[in-house]
Amino acid sequence: MAATGTATGTIGRRTRSAGLLAAGLAAAAAATATAAAAKAAPVGAPDAASARVRLASDVFVERFAPAGEGRVARVLERAAVLRPGDRVVFVVNWQASRAQQFTLTNPMPQAIAFEGSAREDAQVSVDGGRTWGALDQLSVRTRDGRLRPATGEDVTHVRWRVPGAMAALGAGQMTYRGIVR
Repeated sequence: MAATGTATGTIGRRTRSAGLLAAGLAAAAAATATAAAAKAAPVGAPDAASARVRLASDVFVERFAPAGEGRVARVLERAAVLRPGDRVVFVVNWQASRAQQFTLTNPMPQAIAFEGSAREDAQVSVDGGRTWGALDQLSVRTRDGRLRPATGEDVTHVRWRVPGAMAALGAGQMTYRGIVR
């Protein structure tokens, strides 16, 4: 298994449509991309990492609209205003120039409760990135010292390991969802 670690990467935010995200979510998107880049390169590759993995982060709000004949269509759009209960989709696009394993790590914005990842092998942390695992395998210590099962409200970070075979494809995408608190 190849080692993974930290290095700097190239950050870019795509703007596919006009419109503004709420200020807090826009800041969260920038923080998300920055944290992902910081962990997206093999150990021992300090500044050369930016040439190996490039990231672009997009954030969308999920809305539902009538689609005719009594159907409802799911629409992903940028939003000027976010409301508690809005479902948000984060998309991290990556490009790798080498067929070498790397790890993408993103913090969860405090205003968002984790809902899930499109990939089943995603790991989450509920303690600021110190320990990792599947959400149903993690626990959180309560104020009175007892342990309880972790929930999406407790998630502080999400990460994916990109194996060398997937990196060899040259590009890919990781997505995860959350709900505005």
